[in-house]
Amino acid sequence: MFSNYLIGLREGLEASLVVCILIAYLVKTGRRDALKPIWTGIGIAMALAMGFGCVLEFGSQELTFQAQEALGGSLSIIAVGLVTWMVFWMRRTARHLRSELHGKLDAALAMGTGALVATAFLAVGREGLETALFVWASVHAASDGTPRPLIGVALGLATAVLLGWLFYRGALKINLAKFFTWTGGMLVVVAAGVLAYGFHDLQEAGWIPGLTDLAFDISGVIPPDSWYGTLLKGVFNFQPDPTVVQLTIWALYLVPTLAVFLVTPELIARLTGRQADEAAPAVETKVPASE
Repeated sequence: MFSNYLIGLREGLEASLVVCILIAYLVKTGRRDALKPIWTGIGIAMALAMGFGCVLEFGSQELTFQAQEALGGSLSIIAVGLVTWMVFWMRRTARHLRSELHGKLDAALAMGTGALVATAFLAVGREGLETALFVWASVHAASDGTPRPLIGVALGLATAVLLGWLFYRGALKINLAKFFTWTGGMLVVVAAGVLAYGFHDLQEAGWIPGLTDLAFDISGVIPPDSWYGTLLKGVFNFQPDPTVVQLTIWALYLVPTLAVFLVTPELIARLTGRQADEAAPAVETKVPASE
């Protein structure tokens, strides 16, 4: 459940920050008349994300077993690709996210109501679709027949909404760059498990050979139905009997991706003997509060 909580928190907080920045900017510039189109765009984006999630969940149930496994494996790979791009993108743009959104909003204000709806829809819709796809893939990989994965996602989203509201009111300030770096690193670990399980799905669908070639089997040491086995599967998508293909894909993704992601400007500065503040510009960590 923790991994799904992390997904809901991380993705939800990104969307919450975007909403807070857009609304706070309109309030501070005296353009409250533009709030309705913004909320309209946000509502459409949320409805689209939920509809996309429902299509994935209920649409896949009508397929044959092989087709379900093929779909699940393919979407898991796509989801991992998207979430990997997202964590790197957010680490790179967190320092100027507010100014970027302000620029887009100024242009939309000049163009009219439709542009405002589209701006809010695009800003939030991308996060919503990414969240729906990655949550579906993660739940598909870690589900044990209980509602716990979805409960974790719901709790993560609720926490993100609360944090977003606190940011908006000016009651909470954290270093967003560090937050997104740490949570991004943890998401890379979760994504590695989702990716490995996606390839396992493709093996079960018959697309990739080697389903019976196990890398190891420690089911006797870590039973899948034990509390600690369930915990490891829920957090890391751990499987006590992975195939050689699964283990290889997991290692080939996790090691280089995590290494590149954690090479921050501050670490480069230490390695080269330069000052950290010379290597990386200051990061924006404040969301303007409403008046």
